[in-house]
Amino acid sequence: MSDPRKPNLLESMACGGVAAAFAVNFTHPIELVKTRMQASGGGIGSTVAGVMKNGGVPAFWKGLPFGWGRELSYTSVKLGAYAPVRNAIGAGGADAPIYLKFFAGALTGGVGSVIGNPFDVLKTLAQTNTDKGASLGSLVSTLHKDQGIAGFYRGVEVNIIRACILNATKMGVYDVTKGYVSDTTGWSRKDIRCSFASAFVAGFFMTVTVAPADMLRTKLMNQPTDAKLYDGFVDCAKKTVQEGGVLSLWRGFVPIWARFAPQATLQLLMIEVIYDKMGFKGI
Repeated sequence: MSDPRKPNLLESMACGGVAAAFAVNFTHPIELVKTRMQASGGGIGSTVAGVMKNGGVPAFWKGLPFGWGRELSYTSVKLGAYAPVRNAIGAGGADAPIYLKFFAGALTGGVGSVIGNPFDVLKTLAQTNTDKGASLGSLVSTLHKDQGIAGFYRGVEVNIIRACILNATKMGVYDVTKGYVSDTTGWSRKDIRCSFASAFVAGFFMTVTVAPADMLRTKLMNQPTDAKLYDGFVDCAKKTVQEGGVLSLWRGFVPIWARFAPQATLQLLMIEVIYDKMGFKGI
């Protein structure tokens, strides 16, 4: 049996997109609760109760089509392109500098966020919209009517920052942790136990580092289509801290972690499984 080969960029991106589109079906309800908490300032209990009251159980999957679009665009790059980019800059070896692995994650995350920003905006609007009569199509047409193409890229600055921090932490910590786990336990890097443990650790550190940027992104993207509440992410950060203090930047930490931990685990486990089935070398 021949040794697994490294996937090329397009092959790896396709694997990443499929893995992420599968995972989002399970994590979308958690993200919806997190997004509404950030937009309204409410607690977990009241937010969940409000979703149930306004739309029942199906309401937790509101905006899922935009979620699929986001994963097939943004995450196909940030997750799928990581290994080829990491290898291209000479960070594929076990003894490669950690900062290069983080750089590869930041680079693919930043590029992916620009591509997927329109889906991010629409997904955020759909998740925070409590009007039962508003269709997904009406959200698109209203946003385009009020703000044009630029409306689909509002919040793109903070989204790039968030994506760079998130993906650098996620992929860098996952990659490095796999090495430590493998050396400590004797499990191979392809062992699902090694992947699971490493992904769980990455999910926690992702939450710690990205929560403030995630909060600001939600506020910027959730602005009314016919109004501008914040003059960029710096103004948004300043007003958020003035209103609720520095710790308010971590509002929704529990649901963010509850989303990131299983999402990171599912995405990373799935892409490793897909790599294996396709005869590719894992991360």
